[in-house]
Amino acid sequence: MMTAAPPTIDFTASSVDVARSLIGATLLVDGVGGRIVETEAYDREDPASHSFSGPNRRNKVMFGPPCRAYIYRSYGIHWCLNFVCRPDGHGAGVLIRAIEPLAGLDIMRIRRGMSNARLLCSGPGRVCQALGITDEHSGIPIDTPPFQLIPPAEQVDVVTGPRIGISKAKDAPWRFGLAGSPFLSRPFR
Repeated sequence: MMTAAPPTIDFTASSVDVARSLIGATLLVDGVGGRIVETEAYDREDPASHSFSGPNRRNKVMFGPPCRAYIYRSYGIHWCLNFVCRPDGHGAGVLIRAIEPLAGLDIMRIRRGMSNARLLCSGPGRVCQALGITDEHSGIPIDTPPFQLIPPAEQVDVVTGPRIGISKAKDAPWRFGLAGSPFLSRPFR
């Protein structure tokens, strides 16, 4: 009996397509993580993107190759995890905004100093803190340890809306979420 190959995510596709296809995927870092429930897309032609002004020391990972982690510090406080996409040299990525915690909850609770499962990973800074992600992970392929990314096994209902916390291109509907998830960083309108 033949079995179907598991679905894959094409990281050479547009950041919008990758952001949508990651909803429902499982992300683990050293066995800790859960289901991705919220993402945002960024592209080099997008004034809100770190790649908009071209490559530099801070954002060079974002310019490829695809399928790598791009980690940056937000407001000098929180690490944020992005997945690089598009062909090498393009400069695009997908911000992982929220996950539903499913594996390693005790570890996440210790790292975050809280027990409320809904708040463990509901925001990009919280995701990195709960999963133990730092700038040491930047540039690592996300299809090799310590990362494990498992595409969604089934189609999920995805909602879209404007991105959060940016001052440029605020109306682009490049935020994606799992419909009805209580683990989103913020509800969709």
